[in-house]
Amino acid sequence: MSDEPAENISGGADGGGNVAQFATGDPETRAEAVVDALGDIYWRKAYGGRQAFPCLVRTILSQNTSDTASQPAFDALMDRYDDGGDLVATLSAADRETLADTIASAGLYNQKSRVIVECAEELLADFGGAGAFDAFVRESDPAKVRDRLLDMRGVGPKTADCVLLFSGGRGGVFPVDTHVHRIARRMGVAPPDADHEGVREALEASVPTEKCGFGHTAMIQFGREYCNARKPACLDGSEACPLADLCDRVGVTPETGGVLDPADAT
Repeated sequence: MSDEPAENISGGADGGGNVAQFATGDPETRAEAVVDALGDIYWRKAYGGRQAFPCLVRTILSQNTSDTASQPAFDALMDRYDDGGDLVATLSAADRETLADTIASAGLYNQKSRVIVECAEELLADFGGAGAFDAFVRESDPAKVRDRLLDMRGVGPKTADCVLLFSGGRGGVFPVDTHVHRIARRMGVAPPDADHEGVREALEASVPTEKCGFGHTAMIQFGREYCNARKPACLDGSEACPLADLCDRVGVTPETGGVLDPADAT
């Protein structure tokens, strides 16, 4: 592990995923160059292997909140409901008020409890339980899996893509959250007025299949550490940002300290 950076995405070797190597040095697109540069900062990882339904639940809980709020909610849910049986069946029969109380730290708990129970009911009816749903996510055509997930109430593109990536281990999937949406447009690797789906399409078209999953998690970490919404590191000078040479700084004016959404800067 001596060739890996000291800073580690997702907790280094113990934070989920598997250490991965991918070719660097001659990127075909600037978006690929960005991902390669992130690989010089964070541990390069490949993802997949999580159970599909807990992954879906975890991602639903993460909607419109932070990991520090949603992770305790997920842990509490699993402590209460994961008794070694079929979690889909268990949550399909869960009392929504009790479930809402259990996941309260994630925010929007009444809405999220309804979504979780309704998803469980639907998956139980269609697949018979967690095992068959897990096999569907891992083995079926990714486009078919994505469409099926998007058919469920409360499941949007980012949630569907996270299940495909972290459970299905599907290459070429680049989930777009608020960090990825902001950074890709700010850097100029996606159109400044692109919505989340537009950013996803731009990144998946210009980043090699095997690099997309790492690109997603590393770009989130980069957004937290360097390229946040209100005060990106480049306001302190280009030397403050390790990706400065690859960035168009759309909407960012270091001379005045001004920061705009990229769509408002064009």
